[in-house]
Amino acid sequence: MLETFFQPKSVAVVGASANPDKLGHAVLKNAVESQYKGTLYPINPKADTILGWKAYPSVQALPEVPDLAVVVIPYPQVPAAIEDCGKKGVPSVVIISAGFREAGMEGMAREVEVIKLAKQYNIRLIGPNCLGLIDAFTPLNVTFATGTPPKGPIAFMSQSGALGTAILDWSMAGSRIGFSKFISLGNKADVSEIDLMQALVDDPDSKVILAYSEGLPNGQEFMRVAREVSRKKPIVLVKSGVTAAGSRAVSSHTGSLAGSEQAYKAAFRQAGVLRADNLEDLFDYALGFAYQPLLKGNKIAIVTNAGGPGILCTDALERAGMSLARLEPETTKKLQEFLPDAASAANPVDVLGDAMADRYRFALQHTINDPNVDGMIVIVTPQAMTEIAATAHAVGAVSKLTDKPILGCFMGEFRINEAIDILAEQYGVPNFPFPERAAKVFASMRDYRDLRDAPDAKIERFEADGSKVQSVFDKAKSEGRVTIGDAESREILSAYNMRIPQAELAATADEAVALADKIGYPVVLKIASPDILHKTDVGGVKVNLQNASEVRDAFDLIVYRAQRYVPGALIWGCLVQEMLPKGGLEILVGMNRDPQFGPLVTFGLGGIYVEALKDVTFRVAPFDRKAAMEMLGEIRAHALIDGVRGQKPYDKEAIVDTLLRISQLVTDFPNIVEMDINPLMVYEKGAVALDMRLVLSSK
Repeated sequence: MLETFFQPKSVAVVGASANPDKLGHAVLKNAVESQYKGTLYPINPKADTILGWKAYPSVQALPEVPDLAVVVIPYPQVPAAIEDCGKKGVPSVVIISAGFREAGMEGMAREVEVIKLAKQYNIRLIGPNCLGLIDAFTPLNVTFATGTPPKGPIAFMSQSGALGTAILDWSMAGSRIGFSKFISLGNKADVSEIDLMQALVDDPDSKVILAYSEGLPNGQEFMRVAREVSRKKPIVLVKSGVTAAGSRAVSSHTGSLAGSEQAYKAAFRQAGVLRADNLEDLFDYALGFAYQPLLKGNKIAIVTNAGGPGILCTDALERAGMSLARLEPETTKKLQEFLPDAASAANPVDVLGDAMADRYRFALQHTINDPNVDGMIVIVTPQAMTEIAATAHAVGAVSKLTDKPILGCFMGEFRINEAIDILAEQYGVPNFPFPERAAKVFASMRDYRDLRDAPDAKIERFEADGSKVQSVFDKAKSEGRVTIGDAESREILSAYNMRIPQAELAATADEAVALADKIGYPVVLKIASPDILHKTDVGGVKVNLQNASEVRDAFDLIVYRAQRYVPGALIWGCLVQEMLPKGGLEILVGMNRDPQFGPLVTFGLGGIYVEALKDVTFRVAPFDRKAAMEMLGEIRAHALIDGVRGQKPYDKEAIVDTLLRISQLVTDFPNIVEMDINPLMVYEKGAVALDMRLVLSSK
């Protein structure tokens, strides 16, 4: 537990200084000015008192064991300070000092030493290389930021200290954002987002958890904890650094399609975490969750004094997947009786530009009470007759009488600032300068509700012959290779009871003809080589071969092309395969092992155009049948699966079954790095895996 970080009875500031130019002075000054009610212990061997508090030469010299130590000294002295804290029995330490992992290999060695000492003495660490932390309710501020932010129900953790200083400064400049806790994580040598989510889940002062993260190295554990926490309160996260290509070369279609962006998107969804695309969205969503009731449905009402913004808001809601509420006839009748003839009593309710506060209040009260309305956006443009402050009071008063969320959209700046302050400070109604932002907030509420209420995954287990798969992998390892081609991968597919076409390996043209006669014409010939994963790229596939002569010619041509385009490749011969009937839909099912979250399973349209179209979706394995079925509806071409222009639908259950079996395979065998089934040929009844390639870890 991390209580001593946030509610310490006493705090030692190691490196406290009387010099205003030193960070140690800023940290102690913030602690004093935050009106901390516990005892402060400045640690400085050259001072008697600092900022009115008695100074001590070391932690060891303190008259009691402090709950928290904040270390603000040059990095060479940090290990000794940690040992000093350990011997004293200090349970929690924040290391603000920089010069560790972020400073290269030497810094990494220093960080390893600090971690070792912390574990030796059972110390929990935040940092190093961080801004510090704030608990606005204790109250305590042990950062080197300028000042303390307003108190509020938003908990925020950030891996970037510099970003944290900017956000704190912004919050104190009238942004109307209040924080319960503010934690700068720095290098995350010990305490991470996972620990803090567990600490904040039952924190009565925090209604929503926000995070800015640059990396989540323990991705599977993050997903597990976030899933539990998100059942109780929203987690909204901004993740940076997701667009850079991975450093490892990839050889499968899935490997080229699956990057960190897709992994984080899938993982957050499965973990119940809301993804904010930017900081503006992050804090917009936070305001909605922190200060308004959660949206119970998706039907929104708009009350406006201007037609244009009302239309823009309608468009924004529709783009966000929300819907306009259809007002009950009784509601419409009451509005018509009270509003001017030129006003609109339908949703959006247009009270006209000359509307004063009383007209707004009537419209708001009757509209929000309509049983078809789940939430409301109130648009106010500052026209000549508008009673801006009084209208803000009207909005606030109505918000206090309902359990439905109301969002303000008082547009402008100079004339409406007072109204925004009234909404925020007296009524807790967040205001957004543009209707599009308010619409996105309601969409985030809907998304969180759906994620929160989604049942826990029910993972199925299929019968499989793991020993057969392992024997294929052992053979590859004995031959010093990590690639598994189509000929070998048939064993893997059959071990997991996936349907494959009849096929056998031919080492010569004569063997190919004999096998084709046995299988029956027409047949397909495919190059069999563990070194050639993309056979069509080298002309290594011939289809619809009708007789022995065509088979013989195709065999010789395929082998010649393979030897020409991939010199030195190990050529086993050709796979002679039955020609499947026409009318199937080519599907891709694949996996790329993400360094943070593990096996990332891909689904989309297959064939040779998959990388160009990139019409794919992802899930982190293992996942359940519900998630697999959802994947089918997430690609742009999902209508093709349902059947178009009179075609019968393809077998969705067969696709889902394949996805689940692949999910189990890549979970059972963590040494699978990449794999593709491309194509999985899907018919009205059943699906057949035509081609599979696989890459193993070299470790």
